[in-house]
Amino acid sequence: MEQPRLPAEWEPQDAVLLTWPHRHSDWASMLEEVTALYEGLVTVISDYADLIVAVPEAELDTIEARLQAMNAPMDVVHLRPAPSNDTWARDHGPLTVLVEGKPRLLDFRFNGWGGKFAHDLDNELTRRLHRDGAFPEVELQTQDWVLEGGSIEVDGRGTLLTTEACLLNANRNPTLSRDDIEARLKTAFGVRKINWLSHGHLAGDDTDSHIDTIARLCPNNVILYMQCDDPDDEHYQDLQAMEAELATMTDADGRPYQLLPLPWPGPVISDDGDRLPATYANFLIINGAVLVPQYDNPADEQALEQVMQAFPGYHIFGVPCSVLIEQGGSLHCITMQLPEGVLYDPA
Repeated sequence: MEQPRLPAEWEPQDAVLLTWPHRHSDWASMLEEVTALYEGLVTVISDYADLIVAVPEAELDTIEARLQAMNAPMDVVHLRPAPSNDTWARDHGPLTVLVEGKPRLLDFRFNGWGGKFAHDLDNELTRRLHRDGAFPEVELQTQDWVLEGGSIEVDGRGTLLTTEACLLNANRNPTLSRDDIEARLKTAFGVRKINWLSHGHLAGDDTDSHIDTIARLCPNNVILYMQCDDPDDEHYQDLQAMEAELATMTDADGRPYQLLPLPWPGPVISDDGDRLPATYANFLIINGAVLVPQYDNPADEQALEQVMQAFPGYHIFGVPCSVLIEQGGSLHCITMQLPEGVLYDPA
């Protein structure tokens, strides 16, 4: 039997999964603002892919009416009633591997980033959607260990990039050694080489250094990564060390990477005076387009230019994400791509 393969994010997709914000989530105090962001995302993403949207059952009609009023293309926007604790679909959504060319959903355990937040509904969300027919004719396999989508990056050709701070953290899989985790990653995703970063973090990050906040694999062996150029910033030494680590890495075939730095936004402070983990690395790749977080920051335009270099020929969009970062996440964190074949037969 062919080994499973986790495709790269830039491979063809059928849809993007969103989990809609609601008044029982942490978004209660800024619900209208974040809802407007989600509505905007629907209008942009629907030009490139379908959307599967998990929504509170009691609000299904209201959300549908709002989207229809915006002239959203409801033929490609699939609303599915499902309760949730929060909206971070990257971490409670399925990871989709291809086996003999056909998709298979892997549903890993989600424990609220090491028990930091309520997660009982989020941990059930993928299975609930599958039972309700959100992913037609696609097999789902439940995995017996904790893994979040934001904690890994793959190139679809045998290489996986991750961080020690997250995957080796005792708050995820305390009984598994590094060797155990490597073996499970290789079995689940068909990768041949795992590159581990021992440096790289963002102040205010609840995920224990998800890779999608600091470094991203891109086509043609390019890595976009967060670079701190301010020696007085608390991140400077750690991100300089991360940059040095990336410079020594090669892919599964022994090829070095071209490194493209993303600009440093400087301190982004919450209304409560706390530093927020603002990052341009948390972009979303969809069919022929890249959506890049923007923070009303002088570095925003440079971030778009760097992403454009890594994705020549793609449509590059800036998406205002200041409201998302107030809750510690950004654009990639609230989305999960679903590869070709999950909704439609590619034949």
